[in-house]
Amino acid sequence: MDLASLRAQQLELASSVIRDDRFISDPPDLIGGADVGFEQGGEVTRAAMVLLKYPTLELVEYQVARIATTMPYIPGFLSFRETPALMAAWQQLSHKPDLLFVDGHGISHPRRLGVASHFGLLVDVPTIGVAKKRLCGKYELPSSEVGALAPLMDKDEQLAWVWRSKARCNPLFISTGHRVSLQSALGWVQRCTQGYRLPEPTRWADAVASERPAFTRLAAKMPHIR
Repeated sequence: MDLASLRAQQLELASSVIRDDRFISDPPDLIGGADVGFEQGGEVTRAAMVLLKYPTLELVEYQVARIATTMPYIPGFLSFRETPALMAAWQQLSHKPDLLFVDGHGISHPRRLGVASHFGLLVDVPTIGVAKKRLCGKYELPSSEVGALAPLMDKDEQLAWVWRSKARCNPLFISTGHRVSLQSALGWVQRCTQGYRLPEPTRWADAVASERPAFTRLAAKMPHIR
């Protein structure tokens, strides 16, 4: 694995990320959610994509793609491992979203190219990174009340918002993926959060990918959704 080449690719791609608002439709009609996991000891990459109608946040479509994993896990290069399965799931969608939430980092990455930025560039759609853990940068832990905020900083540059979405839960790291400003990324995640730790787009993507009970109940009641 030529990490020097991958690092150079990351830096080149990162320079193309658009960090201000270039929405397709504002407000969006469809908001997507994406989540990636691994099966069979990492040999299979699984990507789930969901579409939610805005503003009701009703699930209207979901797709799951499973492909052979193309590269090993290497910290800092996860997007190269995840984007092939994301693209496979994306291509299965009957409609494409106006805005996409990705479970992972956007610009809050050592070379400013987490999976949300990498995939956002590939499909050229406004994309937001919603990550559960810090990858780089420093922050002060937000206070315990719901809605508390702190900036994630690295070398005097703000890379993300650290936002406490739910009481007694660890905060989320919300960043620009592509074609969305930091402020708008935070605003859209807040608008799409309904009492759970995760915003609805990535919560449903995770539920679909993991076949959680909430999803299996809905799928049984609404077999037309796929």
